[in-house]
Amino acid sequence: QVQLVESGGGLVQAGGSLRLSCAASGRTFSSYAMGWFRQAPGKEREFVAGISRSASSTSYAESVKGRFTISRDNAKNTMYLQMNSLKPEDTAVYYCAGRMRFGTNWSPSGMDIWGKGTLVTVSS
Repeated sequence: QVQLVESGGGLVQAGGSLRLSCAASGRTFSSYAMGWFRQAPGKEREFVAGISRSASSTSYAESVKGRFTISRDNAKNTMYLQMNSLKPEDTAVYYCAGRMRFGTNWSPSGMDIWGKGTLVTVSS
């Protein structure tokens, strides 16, 4: 079973940038489609960005398109989320998650494994 650990969260001013990382243990990282999700206080967890096993395909929530970039390095068992032009509404706990099943279902209920999250706070 792959275990996921997020890092890179912190406090940043609006307009700034952060890069999140998701490090995976185990040898089957490349078997998972991977995604980033976030959960703000009092809100449901939502999809942010997803990437296919080979990194040939990516998907983004409308709210982050053009600002966030998802990537992965299977040789390093690591996934990234580059976040630019951050806004206060991006404040949330960010989670990485993996899905073994093939398909395009990026709902949180469709993911198989989860990290514990990293907090991103964007001040105005």
